[in-house]
Parts: sequence; structure tokens; C-alpha cells
Amino acid sequence: MNKSHPLSKKKLQQFYGQGNSLSEIATLFDCSVHKVIYWMQRYAIARRSRSDAAYIKLNPNGDPFFIQKEKSLFLYGLGLGIYWGEGTKVTGLVRVTNSDPAMIKVFREFLIQICGVRDDKIHYSIVAFNDSHIPTVQSFWATYLKISPDKFGKIVQIPPQGKGSYKRKSQFGVCSISVGNIKLKHWIMQELEKIKEARIV
Repeated sequence: MNKSHPLSKKKLQQFYGQGNSLSEIATLFDCSVHKVIYWMQRYAIARRSRSDAAYIKLNPNGDPFFIQKEKSLFLYGLGLGIYWGEGTKVTGLVRVTNSDPAMIKVFREFLIQICGVRDDKIHYSIVAFNDSHIPTVQSFWATYLKISPDKFGKIVQIPPQGKGSYKRKSQFGVCSISVGNIKLKHWIMQELEKIKEARIV
């Protein structure tokens, strides 16, 4: 490329939109980063935040989910209800933790059918008491959810909480189901806000 020739708006938008950093674009066009910045400002191409840049790098083919709540309004409402009561609200992770396998299974259906999340993007983990038989715990969750026991990774063990009836309440510990996507988390939280603003609660 002729260094004296300005970078075209089309090319800048193309490469920047693909998730390339300013320094990577400068290398591609054999120019300085300052020159890239100059022409981006000249063309009024908005620069993304670091978090947006990281997101694009992790998802080069676009969002790994596709919302289709009209597919089942019942499952849409049920999934949001589960997240409202049991979901993680603080971090960027979409995560539900519970000792009830049916709840975990329903939320997985919400993620797959309503949110369009691919099965390989869904992660699982288990926390069990340290006097539990781990192979039994692992087999219980794997059988109910119909997934490979390897999906759980290393099972975390903790001391029993209280005395007496704890084993009847959660003898197989608790399972977490999660998806690491900040945009999906933002959508879920927005939907919950809509419910609150509708003043139906």
C-alpha cells in the first residue's frame, strides 16, 4: 500500500468491525497507529471499549445466541422466573444454582430454545458435601440432565451445613448451569426490568 494514500473508510470499517485492534490494522496497512486513529476520526468511526473489543475477539462470528421468545411464551416466562429467583445478578455470567435437578433442566431448555444458546456453550459445576459419595453425586446429575459426567469438571466439596436433615434436602449437593456471555446477561436483566416496570409484582 502507498503510505501517502489515505486509508479508505470501507476498509477501516471492515477490518475494525472484524475485531482487529488499532495496532493490528496499522500492521495490515503498513502504517502507524496514529495514522489509523486519524482516519478513524476523519471518517467518524466510533471506537469501541476494551470490553467490546474483547467480546468481538471471543465471538468473531457474532453473538453465540439468538433470542426467540415467541417460540414458547410459557418457557420464556418460566426461565425468567427461575433467573429472577435463583440467578446470579452481579457478574457478567449467566448462572443459576440449585439443588433441584428439574429447575436446572428447565433453565437449560430456556437457554437452548428461547435464547438460542448452543449446547457446547453451556457449562456445569457441582458443589457437594465432603461426606458424599462423589461418583454417586456425579452420576445422579449426569443421568438426570443426560450429559457426560466429564461436563462437571472437578467437583467442589464443602463441610456439611448444620445437622440431621441436610442430606434429605440436598444429598446430591447443588448444580450450577452457566453461560459466559455479557450480552445475554444484559438481555435477561433488561427483560426482568420490564417485568418490574409493568408493575405486575
